[in-house]
Amino acid sequence: MTTISKSMDIAAPLSEVFTYFARPEHMADQFPENMGLNVIPLEVKNGFGVGTIFRISGDFDGKKLEWDCETIDYIPHKKIVAKMIEGPFKHWQITVDFDELGEKKTKTTLTVEYDMPMGPLGGLIDKVKLKKIAERGMENGLYRVKALLEGTGSIPVYITLEAYRKVLKEKERLKCSVSEAIVDIINQNQQQATAAKPIP
Repeated sequence: MTTISKSMDIAAPLSEVFTYFARPEHMADQFPENMGLNVIPLEVKNGFGVGTIFRISGDFDGKKLEWDCETIDYIPHKKIVAKMIEGPFKHWQITVDFDELGEKKTKTTLTVEYDMPMGPLGGLIDKVKLKKIAERGMENGLYRVKALLEGTGSIPVYITLEAYRKVLKEKERLKCSVSEAIVDIINQNQQQATAAKPIP
């Protein structure tokens, strides 16, 4: 059994960090684009809680791997655990632990445990190389999430450069997190729209 664990302090409120990780599809944001990692929720239960099933697929060192996972533990603002229920590994499980270090600081720890099968797949993939790829992916993933939640990262694909600059400007003005800045911008736009409506 191989266990890899990586931790990082993220300058964002615990609730914001937990909410981000609670969505399985956000796992894909944590890995390099060239891996083509996809995470697709197949069956959502209890608001992405225990019983949620999702599929992970991607290119791992030139080998296309795919497996289905189920969320087996979900403690709000503390822990999320998912394990493989069908796929190429003998065992695969990911645990994300959250520790509040302050009002706007959260320690996030990713731990992956896996066991490669014997036989064709186990022989095709170099175990040492896979561990290094996984370690690098987890560390880079935590940096990506940190940058995204702290508002210092690359522009999300679903937002324009102009909109992203507006969010960062509002974040600086309010001295708040990215998500709080987005909520503030939405509220401002709603107030302006309401004020601009003609009275019948």
